[in-house]
Amino acid sequence: MRVITQKQVGEASEVLEVAEVPLPEPGYGQVLVKMEAAGVNPVDFAVSAGYYPLLGEPPFTLGWDVAGTVEAVGSGVSRFSPGDRVFGMSAFPAEGSTHAEYVLVSANELAFRPDALGAKEAGALPLAGLTAYQALAGTARLQPGQRVLIHRAAGGVGHLAVQIAKALGAHVIATASGAKHEFVRSLGADEVIDYTTTDYTEVLSDLDVVFDLVTGENGPRSASVLKKGGILVSALPGNMGLDHDEAAALGIRLESVHVRPSVHDLERLAELAERGELRVRLDGEFPLADAAKAYSLAGSGQVTGKIVLVP
Repeated sequence: MRVITQKQVGEASEVLEVAEVPLPEPGYGQVLVKMEAAGVNPVDFAVSAGYYPLLGEPPFTLGWDVAGTVEAVGSGVSRFSPGDRVFGMSAFPAEGSTHAEYVLVSANELAFRPDALGAKEAGALPLAGLTAYQALAGTARLQPGQRVLIHRAAGGVGHLAVQIAKALGAHVIATASGAKHEFVRSLGADEVIDYTTTDYTEVLSDLDVVFDLVTGENGPRSASVLKKGGILVSALPGNMGLDHDEAAALGIRLESVHVRPSVHDLERLAELAERGELRVRLDGEFPLADAAKAYSLAGSGQVTGKIVLVP
């Protein structure tokens, strides 16, 4: 089978390569999935380029999202059978190796793909969707009627976060460039602010939750629009822009979301999709042989929604 691998970190076009490796056999508790689509996320770009040494030194095969068809199951697996349509996030933060024609995944990290999602949409959903869901429904415990600000609302995590927050009953405020306002409103955002022309700190205050997908110097600015007791949640815990003591002095909670595999949460995302409350916007698809192009696009910060690899 073909896999995308690399022996060193660096520019995707220079280090990624297609390799032929033996087809693996599922061990105890494992499922072999024939990949139909695998999401490419900014973390893939960052690890591949060496900016985020999550997996240590190469060689490795990146990718954590996968959707496809069960090819074989290992001993101890009774939930899935060959031919089942599944999706999931494999092994994160360990090596998931989903950028390959076939993927070994723990049965505990897979859910049945809902009819409402095509294979490409399902393959793009897990890591970004779980990040958004675990941040908002889990860490922030977002409640109906609360006011939440979501930064980078047109991006991979952001466009899912807008829909999840809306499904949870929140009043959703989003930041995005002017060209993407119509798209973000179509996701259910109640208010959209053009961050290129408007300083959101001058027009917002007393918010319950901010989901900050920018962080860095934006962290203190996000904190400033929260009410006392509000929650600032970051998906980039290493660069939050302020510490817990500074947050406490402002009377707010500072939290970070460390995305983790969860069948329960995948099933909640599937339910939202089945109810028509969650859709995945695809901004591009690339064959495995063009993985370098997909990685470079994922790292550009210019993606609206998600991108995927296909066999």
